[in-house]
Amino acid sequence: MEVKNVEKKEKSAALLTVSVSPEEFEKALTKAYNKARGSIQIPGFRKGKAPRKIVERMYGEGVFYEDAINEIAPEAYYFAVEDKQLRTVAQPSVEDAKVEDDKSLTLTINAVLYPEVELGKYKGLEAVRKTSKVEPAEVEAEIDRLRERNATVSAVDRPAKMGDTVLLDYEGFMDGVPFDGGKGENYSLELGSNSFIPGFELQLTGTSAGEETEVNVTFPENYNAEELAGKPAVFKCRIHEVREKKLPEADDEFAKDVSEFDTIDEYRKSIEEKLLKSRDDQNRNEFLGLLLEQIVADMKADVNEAMIDERADAMIQDVASRIQNQGISIEQYLQWMDMSVEDFKNRQRENAEKQLMRELALYKIAELENITVTDEDKEKEYAKMAEQYGMDADTIKKFYSDEMLSDSLLYTKAAEFVTDNAVALPEPPQEEKKEEKEDKDASKE
Repeated sequence: MEVKNVEKKEKSAALLTVSVSPEEFEKALTKAYNKARGSIQIPGFRKGKAPRKIVERMYGEGVFYEDAINEIAPEAYYFAVEDKQLRTVAQPSVEDAKVEDDKSLTLTINAVLYPEVELGKYKGLEAVRKTSKVEPAEVEAEIDRLRERNATVSAVDRPAKMGDTVLLDYEGFMDGVPFDGGKGENYSLELGSNSFIPGFELQLTGTSAGEETEVNVTFPENYNAEELAGKPAVFKCRIHEVREKKLPEADDEFAKDVSEFDTIDEYRKSIEEKLLKSRDDQNRNEFLGLLLEQIVADMKADVNEAMIDERADAMIQDVASRIQNQGISIEQYLQWMDMSVEDFKNRQRENAEKQLMRELALYKIAELENITVTDEDKEKEYAKMAEQYGMDADTIKKFYSDEMLSDSLLYTKAAEFVTDNAVALPEPPQEEKKEEKEDKDASKE
C-alpha cells in the first residue's frame, strides 16, 4: 500500500488517498469470494463449489469488487493513519473506490482528524469556590435514613395512620366499570409514601384490618395513561392488615450493628467526615467547572461535527442502557421527563459538545505543561480501584485498558493543574446572594 495524498479540509476533516497494489487487492477479492461462495448456486456445480473464475464469467468481473473493497478499506485506513502519523477520531467512510487498469485499487477515505486547539489564558484564573461545611442536621438526617432502612415492621390492632403500612386488595372503577391496571391483591402500601394517586393514601388512614372501604380520587392531568388522565375513579379496597414501623434508637448498640464503630459518637464523626469529603469534592468540581467555562470561552478548536455526533450517540446509548437496566423503556423515561425524542437527542448533543470542549482544553494544557502519566501512577490507580471494588489489580486491568486509564489520569492531572493555578474567591455574603437571585428572577420576568 501507498498513501498518495492527505488533503486537509475545514472542520478537521481530511481526504486520504491510498493506493492498494494488485496483489493486495487480489487477496481481498479471494477473501470476498470465500465468504460468499457458500451461497452461490451455478448450474453444473454443487452449491458453493463453483470456481471463482466461473462465477466472474457468469456475473461479471466486478461481482466481488464491493465486498473486497469493504474487506480492505479498514486496513488501508489504518495503514494511512500510521504511515502519516495522523491522530484521528470518529468513524471513517469510503468516499470513492476505483479499480485501475492494472487491477490496483485507489481508495479515497473520509477521515476526521483530532482538532488543532489554541488556548488563551488558563493560569491565574479567578472563580468562586464554596466553603465546605456540614451541618449537624445533615449528619442526623443520614443517621435517620439508616434507621429507616433498619426499621422493623409488625402487625398492630388499631386504625391505620400516616407512616403505617397496610396490606390490601384494591380494584379501580370508572363509571362503575373496572379499568385495566387498576387491580391489586395483597399489596403492601406505606401511607405517606406518595406512591399512589394523590389522596388515595390519606383516605386509608383510620381504616382497620378486615374493613372494606371506597377511595374516591381523580387521576392527575399528566397521568401516563391518557385514557385515565384527569378523570375521577373509585377504588374498592379491603384491608387485610395494618403494620407499624418501629425505628431503632440511635445509640451505641445501633452503631455497632450498622458500622465498625463501638459508639454512636464515633459513628457520627465518621459520617461527618464522609459528608465533608463529598461536599469538598462537589465544591472542587464546581470550581473547576467555572474555570473551564472561562478557558473554553477563550479557546479556538475546529471540531468536526462527526466527533460531537459520535460522543452524543455514546451518551444516548449509555442513558438508554442504564434506564433499561432498571426495567424502564426509553419511551417511558421520555414521557416521565416530558421530553420528545428530538429534545432528548439535542440535549445529549449539547452535553457531548460541552464535554468534548473541556476535554480538548485539558489535554492541550497537559501537552503545554508537559504533564505525563507514569507507570507508577497507573499502578497506584489500579491498586486504588482494586481496593474500592474488592477485586485484585490484575482483574481490574481486564476491565480498564492501559490507554483508557492513562487518558483518565491525564485528564485528572490537568484538571488539578488548572485548580492549583487558579485564584479561589470567597463566596459573596448571604445578603448579596439574595440580591443576585432577586435580580435574576426580575430579569426572567
